Amino acid sequence: MTSDASPQTADADAEGRPAHRGRILAWALWDWATQPFNSVIITFVFTALYLQSEAFMQPEVARLGEGDPAYDLARADMSGGFGLAMTLAGVLVAILAPVLGQRADTDGQRKRWLGWMTTLLVLCMLGLYFVQAAPPYFVLGVSLIAIGSIFSEIGGVNYNALITQVSTPANLGRVSGLGWGFGYTGGIVALVLVVIADSADWFGLDTSNGMAYRLIAVGCALWTVAFAWPLFRYVPEAPAAGRERVSFVGGYVRLWRDLAGLWRTDRPMLWFLVASAIYRDGLAGVFTFGAVIASVAYGFSTTEVLLFGVAANLVAGLATMLSGLLDDRFGPRTLIMWSLGGMIGAGLVVAFLEPLGSIVFWTAGLFLCLFVGPVQSASRSLLARVAPAGKQGEIFGLYATTGRAVSFLAPLMWTVAIAVTGATIWGVLGIIAVVALGFVAMMFVKLEVR
Repeated sequence: MTSDASPQTADADAEGRPAHRGRILAWALWDWATQPFNSVIITFVFTALYLQSEAFMQPEVARLGEGDPAYDLARADMSGGFGLAMTLAGVLVAILAPVLGQRADTDGQRKRWLGWMTTLLVLCMLGLYFVQAAPPYFVLGVSLIAIGSIFSEIGGVNYNALITQVSTPANLGRVSGLGWGFGYTGGIVALVLVVIADSADWFGLDTSNGMAYRLIAVGCALWTVAFAWPLFRYVPEAPAAGRERVSFVGGYVRLWRDLAGLWRTDRPMLWFLVASAIYRDGLAGVFTFGAVIASVAYGFSTTEVLLFGVAANLVAGLATMLSGLLDDRFGPRTLIMWSLGGMIGAGLVVAFLEPLGSIVFWTAGLFLCLFVGPVQSASRSLLARVAPAGKQGEIFGLYATTGRAVSFLAPLMWTVAIAVTGATIWGVLGIIAVVALGFVAMMFVKLEVR
């Protein structure tokens, strides 16, 4: 598809006003503020090092040690239980996010919805303080994390929609990249602080009964409060969309009509939305379960997991910033395909060469992280290049909606793979299967990129 819209080159909005750098910074800080929930709590620390530890096994099973079938099965059950909770959370996101996002657009209340979601996310992190190191508290821990992921995902829909309030057609890509960069950087800083605290033996604090990890969760909650508020103070609310408000069920009727219209008028665009939704969920699975693989399957110590988390965020952040040059030179679709191929290859190495030890995860795992950020940025770039003039907001809204609609795929495949094999390491194949499915779907996407 082509467009007769001429590109804008000035950093000014439709009314000729210059871009407001303070608002851009305030907007980007929300990604910095909420990233510790993903990097510290979900991926590298609270879940991988605490909820997946022996503290949540029955004592008689924990005493058996690694290599005993009952012990290994218990570890796999905990990994599968976390995957099941995240699967259910993904299903709820798919059900709720499209209608809630549509309602926020219709009423002009994106900031209000984002405020509620951020507040509820903070409360979930604070609730993790009460997850003591004992088997009865496992369900509470995974439930709070899964519920928090729902609030985080729905909040992210409204956060992404607010980008039009702080950017212009000329700098939207740079502003979006700044948000991604702030997210990766926030994750690095938060993880470094955890490493410092762990190296200092928690400054003499009593760390029994999981207290160190419970305090980490509280710290992440306070971090979010400290850095998220500028968005609500300085970013203006988006105007109402001017569409008639409909009921919850009516929202799905409207969504179906929008998708049907896209099917009739721009089928390649719809196919890209479907393909990208699949592989983006695979990317989410990498960060959701990566540290669980490191700690459970590869036996990484606490310090090793934290150091890998810092390295992974650093590699992903640098690769994302540099990938823009490749995007401009070879095109976003080419970058997406090569990146997905690299992820699939690295994931297979992680799964099948696990007996060779931690060096496999350090090399292949970091190699895989090279491609996560470029896929995300190139996907956004491709969509921006092919979106019809005057319909960018609608197309990006569908991009977010389709992504949420399949957000249960990676957790589901992770859970099924572990349930079938009885070993956590093979959960990697479940995640890679989702990425590979997205790769195959992208092979059929034929878009004329300007």
